[in-house]
Amino acid sequence: MFITFEGIDGSGKSTQIELLSEYLLENRIEFISIREPGGTDIAEQIRNILLASKNEMNGITELMLFEAARADLTEKVILPALKQNKLVLSDRFFDSSTAYQGYGRGLDIQSIEKCNQLATQNLLPDITFYLHLSPEIGISRRKHKDLDRMEQSGLEFFKNVTDGFLELCVKYPERFVFIDASQSKEEIFQIILNIILDKIK
Repeated sequence: MFITFEGIDGSGKSTQIELLSEYLLENRIEFISIREPGGTDIAEQIRNILLASKNEMNGITELMLFEAARADLTEKVILPALKQNKLVLSDRFFDSSTAYQGYGRGLDIQSIEKCNQLATQNLLPDITFYLHLSPEIGISRRKHKDLDRMEQSGLEFFKNVTDGFLELCVKYPERFVFIDASQSKEEIFQIILNIILDKIK
C-alpha cells in the first residue's frame, strides 16, 4: 500500500509519519518511509539545489527538478518496495507539484499532471492524507527556523497552495482524506491509524 502525506510546511506531516512508523515497527509491519524530494543519491542532490536559498529559478525549472527527483525515487525505491508488499509512507508526492507549482507558481495544471504521470510511471497513492492548516498558522510555526527557498515564498503563495490542495481533495475524494491539522497530534494520529488499519483489513 502506498500512503502519501500532503500539506504546507508546519502542518505536522513529519510528526504523523514518525508516529505511524513507530506503530508499524512495534507491530512488525514491513514498511519504508521516504520524503520528497529525496530518497536516492540523485534525488537528495536535487533536493539541495531546490531548497538552497541562494538558487534563483523560475517555476518551470523548479517543476522539472522536482519531477526528475520523483522519477528516480519512484523507479529505484517506491516501485520495488510495493512489489515486495511493503507499506510505503511518503512525505509528499506528485500532489505537491500540482499544488505548489500549479496553484502556487501559476503553471498549467494539465501540463503538470502529464509530467507527474511520466515521472511516476502512472503510479497513484492508495491513500493521501491532507493535513489542512491555515497559511498564517503555518508561517507562524516556522518563524524561529532558517527558511529554505520554498519556505520563503510568502503568504500569498501559500494561500494559493492551500487552495490547490483543497481543490484536489474535492477532485479526488476516492483517495484524499482531509484532516484538520489544528487538532492535537494524538487525535490526528488516531484518525490516520484507524483509516489505514481499516484499509489493510
